[in-house]
Amino acid sequence: MRWWEQARKQWPSLSRQWIGGATFFLVWALWGEGSSIGVSPVKGEGHYRGKQGQILVVRVPAGDASAEVKGMFLGRTIKFFREIRPDGGEESVGLVGIDMEDQPGTHQLTIEITEGARPRLLYYQVEILKERFRVERLTLPKDKVDLDEESLKRWKAEQEQVKAALAEDSPTRLWQSKFVEPVSGRRTGIFGSVRIMNGQARSPHNGEDIGAPLGTPVAVTNDGVVRLTVDHIFSGKGVYVDHGLGFYSMYFHLSEILVKEGDAVRAGQIIGTVGATGRATGPHLHWGVKLNGARVNPYALLDLPVGGEARSSIPAPISDVPSAVGESAP
Repeated sequence: MRWWEQARKQWPSLSRQWIGGATFFLVWALWGEGSSIGVSPVKGEGHYRGKQGQILVVRVPAGDASAEVKGMFLGRTIKFFREIRPDGGEESVGLVGIDMEDQPGTHQLTIEITEGARPRLLYYQVEILKERFRVERLTLPKDKVDLDEESLKRWKAEQEQVKAALAEDSPTRLWQSKFVEPVSGRRTGIFGSVRIMNGQARSPHNGEDIGAPLGTPVAVTNDGVVRLTVDHIFSGKGVYVDHGLGFYSMYFHLSEILVKEGDAVRAGQIIGTVGATGRATGPHLHWGVKLNGARVNPYALLDLPVGGEARSSIPAPISDVPSAVGESAP
């Protein structure tokens, strides 16, 4: 058989191999185009990974001072800010919160850089790892678990109040590089814990409960503006602080509120005192954080490598049995 006749018969198989190889090379090349430096890169550049409840820091070249940088992840808008690198250069930084109930697996983060008339898109892969949250079984008085019709109506109205107050984020970054733990004490309610109350499954615990004596001063974790002060059925006396760019912190079950709505606050400033208001079994602080709508572990703030070195890690719980717990939602 002549060589050209043999080649003609083998062409379908050879062409499939060539196309497959070319496709692999093209995908590989495009993948590298959107690469960036990450806190937790895996499988090469352009990848990030983190557990449910954690915060990822994403950095991209800053470009021109007028450039607008924003991201989209799981339907949530990520707002970027500019930061000076140690070498004197600039970069755009975004905080990506992984919600406590985000689906484990690989998801796409899309970043749009608008500089002039033509926006540029970068694509990153974010691998969400499942966190092993605790299960807490609690037996409480019936009135601390079940809502009657009137109480349910009140709770729904309170939820709408919070939603309206936090509808507009401050358009600029208000917080600084170092975060503060609001109160020192024993962790009595762990972030993400699945609570079984009187045999009923409740929503996962969306903050950290820190036990401390009644009247202990409570500090705000970072600079911001007091957006809302409340006295709600579940969270009791509470303060919501807007830190800018979709980042909020919350402080519940206070015995006293020492700030008012609209006040500018500085990291470490005392905004209230530990109490047991609302639906709480004893004096403690419920400390919560939302980042672009994602419920994240507040202790993750103390490890952010933004504007300085990480300062601490999430502490291990001292006790497996909560001594003072509270609820912010039924």
